[in-house]
Order: sequence, then structure tokens, then C-alpha cells
Amino acid sequence: MVQLKGKKHALVIIDMLNDFIGENGALRCENGEKIVPKIREAIDFCHENGIQVVHIQEAHRKNDADFRVRPVHAIKGTWGSQFIPELEPDEEKGDYVVQKRRHSAFSYTDFDLFLREESIDTVVLTGVWTNVCVRSTASDALYHGYNVIALSDGTASKDDDMHRSGLRDMDLFGEIMTTAEYMEAAKKKFSQNQQIV
Repeated sequence: MVQLKGKKHALVIIDMLNDFIGENGALRCENGEKIVPKIREAIDFCHENGIQVVHIQEAHRKNDADFRVRPVHAIKGTWGSQFIPELEPDEEKGDYVVQKRRHSAFSYTDFDLFLREESIDTVVLTGVWTNVCVRSTASDALYHGYNVIALSDGTASKDDDMHRSGLRDMDLFGEIMTTAEYMEAAKKKFSQNQQIV
């Protein structure tokens, strides 16, 4: 049985947006559709158990410097920057949205401030791309002093090699587990009256 680190967790959903998921996405992550059910399962579990859910949303300006190295995508206010319908944030259940213009959710955003205000010490990462935005967020989470968990079946990249590469890197400084393993470990903590929310 995996022992969960940290006292208070946040489930973080990275860039599950129209421009990354689906055939019409400008920067489509080909394996992104496959992880939608697992992320939905994780969100529902967290909502039921009072665990904070945070949605990370790329929202670029039209002439963003990011487009010097990558195709134009996820421009703020456009269809491409919107969340896919299956994973839209639920404000009534307390979901929080962080908009970003760089790979890491921590880079020039209020993500760290929000986590500290909520006394969260552990981030549980899902979304796309494993080897780019997820890995960058994981690295910065470590630098900011957070525990890192990445869900292997709740993250995806363009191909399996990229996905494995991202997970291998994150395994050096975080925990890699499946969605089922995370939920089972969280339930065990609940049963022992140990705080993770």
C-alpha cells in the first residue's frame, strides 16, 4: 500500500483544453482523449471527499513569445483556450482556475499564493503534456516546497515515449501512481483520520 505524503492535497488538472484535446486542437496531444475518464474519476472522488480541485488553463496573448517555438494555440478568450466539456471547472464545488502563459503553472501566476492560502502541501498532477507542462509544474512544485504526486494514467503526451520520459523524470522527486492507487491510499488516510483535505 502506498503511503501518501502531506496533510492537505490539491488535485491539479493541467491544460485539458480544446486546443490540446480532440482532433481539431491546434496543439493536439494525441493520447489526451484517453485520460479524460480517469481525470473525471479523480475529480469526482476529490469533490466527494473535500479535496481541492485546481484547473490550469493556458491563456496566451495573441503575440505571445511562446509562439516563437510552438504553434499558435490557446489564445485567451478563444475556443482553443476553453476547457473541454467533460472536465469544466465546477465553481459551486470550489474548483479554482489558474491561467498561465508558460509551461509551469507556477510561472508568473497566483498558483503558489493560492496553495499557501489554502495550506495545501501536496499537488496531485494530471493533464497534458506529461513531459512538458506537467513535468515543468512538478519541478516548480518541488522548488516551492510541495510534495509531488503524478497520476500515470491521468497524464498523457503526444506518444508513449514522451509520456514515459516525463514520468521517469518526475519519479526522481515525486511519487508516481495510478488514479486507483491514489484513491485507495487517500481512503486509507481518511479511515485513519489523517488529514489530506
